[in-house]
Amino acid sequence: MKKFRKGDDVVVLTGRDKGKRGTILSVLDTERALVDNVNVVKKHTKPNPNKGETGGIISKESPIQISNLGIYNPNSKKADRVGFKVLEDGKKVRVFRSDGEMIDVG
Repeated sequence: MKKFRKGDDVVVLTGRDKGKRGTILSVLDTERALVDNVNVVKKHTKPNPNKGETGGIISKESPIQISNLGIYNPNSKKADRVGFKVLEDGKKVRVFRSDGEMIDVG
């Protein structure tokens, strides 16, 4: 089980976007994730009339290291670390390290 999933609210812990909050759009591999409105870069594109694309400068999200992210804890309103707990019925769930509350309710 991975510590971060698509749709999790996260806080950036280090780097240029430190302190920003966003939602994970996708987890690319074990080390990188795309986060909404975080690590935005400008990309220069050429026009392509065959595909109907106009040229210019577009802004897009670039992947960010998962080690630079912390999951947002709504109880403490801060970033938190992720731990795991096995329930009585054998299900493995993610929990906040600070207070032990479950992240995965469903």
